[in-house]
Amino acid sequence: MASIAQPGEATHTDAAHPGSRVSEGVAARIEQDALGARAIASTALYGIHTARAVENLSFSSRRLGDYPTYVYALGAVKQAAARANAAAGVIHGRLAGAIVAATTPLLSGELREHFPVDLLGGGGSIGVHMNVNEVLANVANEHLGGRRGDYVPVHPRRHVGASQSTADVCHTALRIAIVKRAAGLASALDNVSTTLEDRARAFAAVPTLARTCLQDAMPTTLDVLCGGYAALTRRRTAALQRAVDALLNVAIGGTVIGTGAGAPQAYRERVIPLLAEITGCPLVQPANLPDALQNSDDIRSVSAELAMLAEALIKIAQDLRLLASGPRGGFAELVLPRVQEGSTFFVDKNNPVIPETLLQCAFQVLGCDRVVQAAVEHAELYLNVFDGLAAINVLDAVDMLTRALRAFEMHCLRALQVDEPRCRALAAAARA
Repeated sequence: MASIAQPGEATHTDAAHPGSRVSEGVAARIEQDALGARAIASTALYGIHTARAVENLSFSSRRLGDYPTYVYALGAVKQAAARANAAAGVIHGRLAGAIVAATTPLLSGELREHFPVDLLGGGGSIGVHMNVNEVLANVANEHLGGRRGDYVPVHPRRHVGASQSTADVCHTALRIAIVKRAAGLASALDNVSTTLEDRARAFAAVPTLARTCLQDAMPTTLDVLCGGYAALTRRRTAALQRAVDALLNVAIGGTVIGTGAGAPQAYRERVIPLLAEITGCPLVQPANLPDALQNSDDIRSVSAELAMLAEALIKIAQDLRLLASGPRGGFAELVLPRVQEGSTFFVDKNNPVIPETLLQCAFQVLGCDRVVQAAVEHAELYLNVFDGLAAINVLDAVDMLTRALRAFEMHCLRALQVDEPRCRALAAAARA
């Protein structure tokens, strides 16, 4: 895949990347918009609006195609919209059928290379919506015997985007994507909690020394600590799930500012039930659609729960580092599984690399939460144009935590051991 060219490198848009350039001899087509004409590689499924979005709005390297669950959700929204538009008589059934067929690759994770827009680019996710509309229009037209870039008979805006706006499409798809991705995190958290409960049972008969303020306190058993960790992760999992469930309120049908302007009532009545059927999610319309598009506090609530989960994991990971410290000059109560050499200098050291990885993941999640906070704080008037920024950071946090927790449970918690003689000596000293 071609890289994004620097300004002034060449003259045409590249097949793999709008914003890079077509090499001499590569076939191109000419597309036109209100700003003028532009060459687009003939093999590209995106069009001129996507090319301009990549050129003008890119900075983060977070490309739409790198977020397959979001692409899936956008495809589901577009399929539901096409079916609702056909039922409402907004677009002809033949065109709607071609659009529905065009969404199939998106639902199955294909065509990701044709979604190059930067997810953090400005404009309230306009680049994302343009990219999806153009790809679906071109695929639909090929189903009907047309050519890429002609947008006949299916037009990206008039047909693929009928009865919709960027605001309600992206608002809805982002929430579906988070709901879907959060299921993996919930599974990882359940495994962590279950393994912590198992470790608590295994350590129930091991006496040790409790400490408060990092000072000796009283004799106890190690299950007291591990059981507390399990209860903490269970509680945070339940709280996170409640926040995620609130995202099932989706704004599709509200169009630009939640009034439904430009979308007939027949479409609005059908689109959410159809979308629920396609995604398998129990989606509902918010009680107040303008509120849903003006305010992203539902996303903020999920992010806040992720941040509290991160803080809880910091506590657990830090404790494991302390309790495994040593082995001669530290606490030395726990023995972490050795998964790799921890030092290039001290070859025999068993550094706590997995807990430290979890710590660094948690720090990143807290950074994502700060971005979400800023995106919500800067909402203004009739639409929070930073809703996409907030949601993408939540998706990033969810995925980082999912991966880190899977590694933590598999490579640390499962084989976590106790230095029983050390623990018994500490408990005996506390009783003396």
